[in-house]
Amino acid sequence: MSQTVAALLDAALALPEDERAELVDLLAASLEPPPSSLHPAWKDEIRRRAAEVDSGQVKPIPWEEIRRELEAELDAGAGGG
Repeated sequence: MSQTVAALLDAALALPEDERAELVDLLAASLEPPPSSLHPAWKDEIRRRAAEVDSGQVKPIPWEEIRRELEAELDAGAGGG
């Protein structure tokens, strides 16, 4: 870490928490977003599915419910082998 960065860090850490949070937001906003590794077709699919959820056309299933169902299926299949 350069001396300049170290000095800036020390000064930033001396700020009150709300000002440090504001500084983090400002610094993060100044960075270029990383390039997306998603294929454009996936981006379209994500937008489509999000719109379906937002419109109420599709009701999301909570992870815990999915997990219980999967575990029940696995338990049922384990004894049939």
